[in-house]
Parts: sequence; structure tokens; C-alpha cells
Amino acid sequence: MQKINSPSEMVEMRDLCQAAFARQKVRFLVCAGTGCIAGGSMEVYAELKRLIGERGINVDVELLFEGQESDAGAAKSGCHGFCQMGPLVRVEPKGTFYTKVKASDVPDIITATLDEDTVVERLLFKNPDGNKALAEHDVSFYSRQTRIVLAGCGTIEPEDIRNYFAVDGYQALADIFQNHSPEQVIDIVTKSGLRGRGGGGFPAGRKWKAGLDAKATPKYVVCNGDEGDPGAFMDRSVLEGNPQAVLEGMTIAAYSIGARYGVIYVRAEYPLAVVRLLKAIEQAKEYGVLGENIMGTGFDFDIEVFQGAGAFVCGESTALTLSIEGKRGMPRVAPRPRTTEVGLYDKPTLLNNVKTFAYIPDIIRRGADWFKAIGTESSSGTAVFALTGHIANSGLIEVPMGIKLREIIFDIGGGIPKGGKFKAVQTGGPSGGCLPESLLDTPIDYDSLDEAGSIMGSGGMVIMNEKTCMVDVAKYFLQFTEEESCGQCVPCRLGTKQLLEILKDICKGRGKPEDMDLLVELSHSVHGGSVCGLGQTAANPVLTTLRYFKSEYEAHINDKCCPAGVCKDLISFRIDEDKCKGCTLCARACPVSAISGEKKEVHTIDQTLCIQCGICLDKCPKKFSAVECVSPKIIVTPKEKMEVS
Repeated sequence: MQKINSPSEMVEMRDLCQAAFARQKVRFLVCAGTGCIAGGSMEVYAELKRLIGERGINVDVELLFEGQESDAGAAKSGCHGFCQMGPLVRVEPKGTFYTKVKASDVPDIITATLDEDTVVERLLFKNPDGNKALAEHDVSFYSRQTRIVLAGCGTIEPEDIRNYFAVDGYQALADIFQNHSPEQVIDIVTKSGLRGRGGGGFPAGRKWKAGLDAKATPKYVVCNGDEGDPGAFMDRSVLEGNPQAVLEGMTIAAYSIGARYGVIYVRAEYPLAVVRLLKAIEQAKEYGVLGENIMGTGFDFDIEVFQGAGAFVCGESTALTLSIEGKRGMPRVAPRPRTTEVGLYDKPTLLNNVKTFAYIPDIIRRGADWFKAIGTESSSGTAVFALTGHIANSGLIEVPMGIKLREIIFDIGGGIPKGGKFKAVQTGGPSGGCLPESLLDTPIDYDSLDEAGSIMGSGGMVIMNEKTCMVDVAKYFLQFTEEESCGQCVPCRLGTKQLLEILKDICKGRGKPEDMDLLVELSHSVHGGSVCGLGQTAANPVLTTLRYFKSEYEAHINDKCCPAGVCKDLISFRIDEDKCKGCTLCARACPVSAISGEKKEVHTIDQTLCIQCGICLDKCPKKFSAVECVSPKIIVTPKEKMEVS
């Protein structure tokens, strides 16, 4: 380990690490993000090390210095993004990209790579056009992406800082120490047009300028990693896959506003992110790019990790700082000073999201004009989304601002699987809105989504097919926000509860025509009277589903039916006696023994016992199609599995 004592030595360290990487002949890079680990990637990694070691090769890919060389080695990386196809393995330097790799596949991968100079065809991803992709950039899921924040995730070993040095890590920090005053750094951030990626979209440069102008000391830099949206894992993947980028961004911010202390607030539910962050901080201090006298410049900045307890409301800035102080995480009541004036311990605090800080090193190195050229006039750069739901290709994506929803869903996401039909997309997490097919050409940017009734949020994107009940979707998200309300203000505490109760009544067939107007009135009251963003945006799912899917509310209320066949109180199952062959599959699967009938005789369902679980529909052989889901306006045929949101 060589401690870096000056900005010029940082350049020397980069060159040394880059040259070392160039001396590696073959590198098996195994995804070690949370998703791939759950799928068995560590077993793949262990088998790679074992079999390569048996060949007498130095298996651990360390940074090799002059006079050293390795035929092959195995290394871990962060999340590649294509979580659905994990575990993932990429073979460098050719970039051969393997999907759904098992430990049993490793012998074939090693033989093909080291002995035959070929590829294992069965492990290559098959694009929709039928062609197999040899490299990651050939995969349809990646080909339309522009990866900045995620560029290091999946390409470097997150637990070895030298990997980050080799891809220009800490060059931006060295540059500002040599060439830029705090005011000049803030000017670059301002000109880049970077807006906060935590959900609010506030201009980062303006916030940093306010932090610099604040007079009180000490000052703090806080990174918001409290990612609480259901299905969201963008911040987690960045912290797991490239933690040094976040540390460098925070250190640049600290230099810009004159802070000496930093805190990363991360969910305790992210144990891998916490472990890698702590290791990254330790290594950064050892190499002299964090802590006391950074790079010999006399500038001190230290960072600690604070593990949050999992309250969604702690994503709000004032609630987050109170949580760090050991108090209950509740937003401060307005009117209140901005966090840049009175934040952590009542001192000036610059608080940004994980992704916001991770952009900073690239913006400093490449320039404001480079970042501004990506995206739109009002929303520059890229957006990171967790693409989930009824979608062929799910995972983590990064796209330029301004890209159309249609391009994300059908070009990157591969469309709706199993021949399904697109119905809606929900952006912005539980506080976002549900947009219909008619708005698929909406550009992804802050202003366009706001106009459509949704929000950018922190990056959740849920795709829904035609078997999704939009009233049920609104109920699901309202249940989440009602449970996560801190209870401080009446409009949020009681308003979300009343909205939820009305939606429950509608889904149970107890809705009244006037309920739709009442939902709108209540939604606006909750929005206007709530203290923080949780309550102010809680009703977005209700308002957008009423706006774009009003006919479904009318069907539930007026016709007492659920057109999607989802709401259990508005559907029933029956067996067509002309089609039933008495195979007994449905009866054996029924969890409450509601189905009776002898073998090879017609079966019947006791409606007083049936719990509308739909298992009989799934189990009935397609060739018989005897079980039907019945609602006054819908009959769903067997094997068209109802997917309850």
C-alpha cells in the first residue's frame, strides 16, 4: 500500500493501476450484487477459483506490477443490472457475457476460454431477434442505455480501491485540489444542470451554493441512502458496486462548502452495502484520499455510516437528520429553515442522494458541457430506474433523460411477457402515478412526468399488464403510505387512512357513485395540508388511476365487478360441467376443500367455502379449460394466471 501524499501522486497511482490491469491476460468477473448472490454467484466464484487454481495458476486477480503476469484469475463485481438473468459472468478482455451461470457450468467456461478460445453458446443471452449476444453491449437490455452512475457497477471489484483508481477514481478530487476553488467547483455543478436524484429534483448547484454561503460551523455533508420505495434497489446497487464514487463525490462536496464531517445514512436492510461501505472508507483512509490531510493538501474530511431503522419517512431531509441524532424521524413542521442552514445538530448540512454524489466525479472530470449535452434542457444527464413488474427484462437500467416510456418498456424491457398486453406504468415509487398506454410516448424528465400526474421519484418503475386491477393498485400504494406515515400531521395521518378505507370498500363491492368525487376531494386535502413530501404525494396513485382508468372505478361501483378479475369479493369460480373430465387436479390443490366430485365425474365448487384464491384455475389442464373465473363482465380462461398486484 502506497499512501498518496499529493494530487500529482494520485495521477501516478492511476497510471500504475491501469498498467497492472493491462498485464492481466484473462479475468473472470462474477457479479456479486445482492440479486446474483441470492442466485448462487458466490458458488460460481468459488468454483472458478478452485478449478483455475488446480491448473497451477495464481487465481486471485490482484493488481500485477511490472515483471508479473497471470494467465487467468477470478474477481467479484457489483451489480451488472440485468438481475433477472443472474448469476452473471463476464470474461475480460473480450467481454464475453454469460447469463444464468451455475457452478456446474464453470468447467465448460474455463475450457472454452483457456483451452479452445471459444464460447459456451448455451449461456449466451438470446435477443428478441433470435441472435445470441457475445458481449454485454450486444444485449438488447443494455444497448439503449447510457451508463454513468452504473458504469463502475459490474466492471470493477468494489472491495478493492485500486480497481477504482484504475478507472480514473479520485482524479476529479485531485484536480479540484490543484485547479479549482470551492466557488469554481460549485459553478461546474451548477452549469451541468444536475438535479437531485432523490426524488425532489432540486438543482444541486443551488443547494451547494447555499451550503457554501452558510456561516455557522461545523458543516456537514450527508448522503441519503434511505431507499424505501417497494421494489427499488438503485441506491443499494451503487453502494454495493461502486462505493468509492460516492465517497469521492461527498469529499468534493465537502471541499466545496467547507465541511469536515460526513454521514452516509443507509438502510440496515442493506447489509452488503454497509459492509462494502465500511471497507471502502477504511481503504480510502489508508491510501490518503479520505480522513486527515487528504492527498497532503491539509484538507480534512471524515465519513461515518449510520444505519437507519427502515422508516420510509426518513427519506425526507429533516426527518433523516433527526434520525441520525437519535431522535424520532419526523419531518420538521413548516415554516422551517432549509437543511443547508439548519440541518444535522442544527448546523449547515448539505444533503444529497447516493446517485447525486456518484455523478459528481464524472462531471468534474468530463466537464459541465459533457453532462449538459445528455438529456433535455431542463433535465440533464441520465436517470436510473429499477424496472420491475410484468416485463420481459427486469433489472436496473440507466437511460438518458428525455427517452420515451415506450422505448424503456419495449426496447430495453422487451415488452410484456407471454404475449400479454401493456396496461399501465407506475413511476416514482408509492408516491408516483400510474400512466396508461396513451401516454407511452411521454419523455422521461421531471417536467413531463409532473404534467402527466406522476413524478420522477428516486427511480422506481413498475410495469402492469391487462390483468392488473388499477383500483387494487391504488389501494396497494395507499396502504403502504398510510402505514409509513409518521402520524405528525392530521391530513396525512387521517387522510391517507380515509382514502384507503374508501378504496377497500370499492374493491369489496361496497362503493358508492359519490365515492369518486370524495376520493378527489380528499386527495387534494391531503396534498395541500401535509407537512412533508410523503403526504403531499401520497394521493398520486389515486388521482392518476381515477384520471386515466375511471371506467374501472365505475365497473367496481356501478356493476359490482372487477374487469381484471382481481378483487376477490367481486369474482367467483365455477366449473363447466360440459368440460370437466374429473381429473381431480383442482380438488387436490384446493386449500380449503371447497371442490368435490369423484374421479372421472363432474366436479363442483362450494361457493360458501371458496376463498377465491384461483389455484383451481391454475391447476385445470388447458386442454380441458373447465374452470372459469366469473365476474359480470369477464371470464378468464384457465392458464391465464391472474396476477394480483
